[in-house]
Amino acid sequence: MAETGREPRRGGRSEQSRRPQQPARATGDGSGAHGATDDLAEVMGQLARSLQDLHGDVDATLQQITSTAVLNVPGAEHCTISYVTGRRRVQPRASTGEVPAAVDEAQSRLQEGPCLDSVSEQTTVRIDDMRQESRWPTFAQEAVRLGVLSSLSIQLFVEADNLGALNMYAGAPHAFGEESEDVGLVFAAHAAIAIAGAQQESHLRLAMGSRDLIGQAKGILMERYKVTSDQAFALLSQASQLTNRKLVDIAAELCQTGALPGRSTGSRMTAESVGQPSGQGRPGDR
Repeated sequence: MAETGREPRRGGRSEQSRRPQQPARATGDGSGAHGATDDLAEVMGQLARSLQDLHGDVDATLQQITSTAVLNVPGAEHCTISYVTGRRRVQPRASTGEVPAAVDEAQSRLQEGPCLDSVSEQTTVRIDDMRQESRWPTFAQEAVRLGVLSSLSIQLFVEADNLGALNMYAGAPHAFGEESEDVGLVFAAHAAIAIAGAQQESHLRLAMGSRDLIGQAKGILMERYKVTSDQAFALLSQASQLTNRKLVDIAAELCQTGALPGRSTGSRMTAESVGQPSGQGRPGDR
């Protein structure tokens, strides 16, 4: 193997990282860190307990993570969590302010930046000085204009062409160092687990809510048209197909207004539309 003269980059670390792994500590010595504890494990425990109280609220979970990152990752003044869709669109999902959100938005607008080009392949991307950045010069110029001179981006998850990233920014050059990466990687690992848990709980709550709505709508139709549960569901399904809307949305409108959306002409659905009695009596009174 050819000698390159450079030590291999450690797993998960940025291109600038070359020294041996050090124990991760939340020193709170960054310009954005206020009152961080000396024990990162304690910080993670406090974060986990606070996220439990959010009960699957994904947006609140993301916001809590960004706020905690600024308090505990050395050097961090601003933070966002952004989702990158199709490796082309950067969407800030949570932000500690307007400046970091604008920096993330610039990557989408310029189609250039670490979230679009590197975070999908590298776990950590660090920019020490935007004024000297050559990988993404146009993005770097925009970041400088917004008052950001250094950044640290850490991959949260990758799903096909979509990914999530934890992005931290500072107004001074070289704000992030080895310790920032150590703390940031541990923090991001816990954050990714918390986000996955919140999303799962949110999906479960949504599924349960949809099931309840559909059940209520079926009950309305069963009483109105004297039909069975399966026949009521067939009415909802037909309304969904005719109006090109989700079945749960049809059910919600029925529960809210008492009216079952009908055909594109505006007519209302009736039991006869699926071959069922109209409510004037059961078929043949059998």
